[in-house]
Amino acid sequence: MGKIGLREWFGAGRAIASGDLIRSDGPGQYCAGFESRLAAMMGSKHALSVNSGTSALTAALAAAGVGPGDEVLVSAYTWIASAAAPVLVGAVPILVDVDESLTMDPGDLERKITPHTKAIIPVHMINRPCDMGRIMQIARRHDLLVIEDACQAIGVRYGDQYCGAIGDVGTFSFNQYKNMSAGEGGAIITSDTGLFARAWNYHDLGVDFRDQHLSYAGAVFVGSNMRSSEIQGAMLDVQLGKLPRRLKRMRRRYELLFEALTRAGLPVTPHHDPDNAVSLAVTFETEAEAIAYAGHRGVARLFDNSKHVYTNWDAILNKRTFHPRMDPWAWAARPIEYDLDMCAGTLDLLRRSCRVSLLDQYPLTVVRVLARALSGRGTR
Repeated sequence: MGKIGLREWFGAGRAIASGDLIRSDGPGQYCAGFESRLAAMMGSKHALSVNSGTSALTAALAAAGVGPGDEVLVSAYTWIASAAAPVLVGAVPILVDVDESLTMDPGDLERKITPHTKAIIPVHMINRPCDMGRIMQIARRHDLLVIEDACQAIGVRYGDQYCGAIGDVGTFSFNQYKNMSAGEGGAIITSDTGLFARAWNYHDLGVDFRDQHLSYAGAVFVGSNMRSSEIQGAMLDVQLGKLPRRLKRMRRRYELLFEALTRAGLPVTPHHDPDNAVSLAVTFETEAEAIAYAGHRGVARLFDNSKHVYTNWDAILNKRTFHPRMDPWAWAARPIEYDLDMCAGTLDLLRRSCRVSLLDQYPLTVVRVLARALSGRGTR
């Protein structure tokens, strides 16, 4: 997770001292500065900060015109927000299995496309990039929008691009457990000015575009209030400056741990870009081996991670919203049914896989000692 220190404290203090904590009102414009630097880093034309990763996904879908009757393909291994966001704009999530990389399986993705599919949400879970080459080929072949959920992977590269900057829209989260953190927060990036204008409109109640002066031909529509504050903007601007060094630190620890685990013969999970990897996982032949290995310090079995496993998404599986007539499944063009075994391949992989922490809170000397313990299969 992104470490908060004195620089963030001073950044937040400057925003507070300015006396204008709502973006677009005061002279500081910390959110605008952060957005400009985020877009430049990612190679996107536009960036918009919002109050959470969930808001980022919801605003991105609304910007893309996803709504009632539409189906959105979502990874079966992700935080529940990835599947909830389509529901919040009136669409329905269709779950796609993950493959041995623990990311969206392009084969199952293509099998689940129907005439009603509008968008794909590939999720770069636990800093592991999806097979974006194949996913983008499939999306273009079927004329589908790609909204990347890079909430858990800001700063992570896939080839020569950043996760989030490959699809039509990218989304990020900045809550307590992400690579960058302001406690809560999120962002959207895109190079499509029309999508950006609609996202801006949606995140700010349809109060025109304030100081953005966007050349958008569409009419303003009612949206929500997802604005981030200048305190968040100031903190995130500091965190963005620290991100490359943080990821370099993670990469060094990945190399050390990867070498130790492979030398010991542990079944390291395949990765779509090993040259840029900052995520380490192991996938065993049996669930019992994974349970035993999860006894190590810094290791967690993926199946035990609560709302990241679709079988724990009770409200979605049972198609419950806050009001019975606000029912996206009733608006779908065909009956949509869910069951606990609909992505059995995903469940099998999650039961047998463990995430291995890169231990980046420790100096390398300590990591080397812990790596020796992680090289054994039994509990410690």
